[in-house]
Amino acid sequence: MTYSTRHSGAGTAAHAAHPTDTADHPDPGAPGTDGGTGPVPAPARADGPHGRRDPFFDNAKYVAILLVVAGHSLANLLDVPAAKGLYVFIYMFHMPVFIVITGYFSRKWTFAGGKARKLITNVGVPYVVFELAYSLYDWLAGRNELEISLLNPYYLTWFLAALFMWRLSTPVWQQIRWPLGVALVFALLSYMSDLGGTFDLHRVIGLLPFYVLGLTLRPEHFELLKRPAARPIGAAVLAAGLGGTYLVMDHMSRDWIYWKHAHSQLGVDNVTGTLMRLAMFAAATVFVAAFLALVPRGRHWFTRYGAYTLYAYLLHGFVTRLLDFTGWWGADWMHTPPGVAIVVGGALAVGTLLCSGPVVRSMSWALEPTMAWAFTPLRRPGGRARRPLSS
Repeated sequence: MTYSTRHSGAGTAAHAAHPTDTADHPDPGAPGTDGGTGPVPAPARADGPHGRRDPFFDNAKYVAILLVVAGHSLANLLDVPAAKGLYVFIYMFHMPVFIVITGYFSRKWTFAGGKARKLITNVGVPYVVFELAYSLYDWLAGRNELEISLLNPYYLTWFLAALFMWRLSTPVWQQIRWPLGVALVFALLSYMSDLGGTFDLHRVIGLLPFYVLGLTLRPEHFELLKRPAARPIGAAVLAAGLGGTYLVMDHMSRDWIYWKHAHSQLGVDNVTGTLMRLAMFAAATVFVAAFLALVPRGRHWFTRYGAYTLYAYLLHGFVTRLLDFTGWWGADWMHTPPGVAIVVGGALAVGTLLCSGPVVRSMSWALEPTMAWAFTPLRRPGGRARRPLSS
């Protein structure tokens, strides 16, 4: 990605995630709570035995967020071939991974039971807070003007805007006979016109098929990827994909991997652009499956961090942009293979730190605020009010 102003925004990723945990009911005893030492927000249930969190998904989200942070760091070292190939490869699938998982955990999402309120507090409010925060941060760091627009997502916040709209559309996709096919058609058509920068609609619609794919998946589909035979196949697929990326990285525009440009902006006609998008959808889906096949199944020291990857997603940008503002990315030693390895290692450490308990406790006011004061009491279908939720 390039660390640029609002109107460019190329390559920012998600995230992700992450509000994937807000789709189901909270599990106060789930891994990732603070063990009584502080008000760490309780994560939600995943599809595990007896309603407990399935560590597989937390592991997947933790590894994926590390790819996000590493990718944003590699974006500043693209003059090094090793960094450029790895960057393009990561961007081919790390965003779809988060979106597929997000869709999977949104299967039961409705407007009932206060879930719409959770959508506002856990997605809408963080969008506003970090839209303002990043705009002010850039301005204070020396940009010529202060530019704030909630209609034009800035930097990393586009994913929250997209997630808000995807979640709202969930009941529609649950009623359609062929939801994935319809979503794919909409996505392909969206790139045939310039939709402008409002809410980053090219990404919202263009990446929609991955969200709908997650909605259509069932636990048994993931069980196939957890089989022992899937692991070597996944490793072979990712290795081949990485090798293929190095072969094509100098023969294609990187703008394709950001999923945000119309065909006309990429200099191709609609037929060529549609074929390219279909190939990218297919490749990204295969890479997502291969990635998930390699994710550890059991509980590990890092599993608890998977519940709080939204913190790393939204906060790591302040670190990477600080290095940009201070000129650190221009250091000669970074633009060497050993320097790339050191930068990636530092990115992994930063990503892990930003998912940790102290960070979550100090930033939960912005990412998971309690806002019962902002809502009226819930009402039953007959019109009778219920007791307000605590959040």
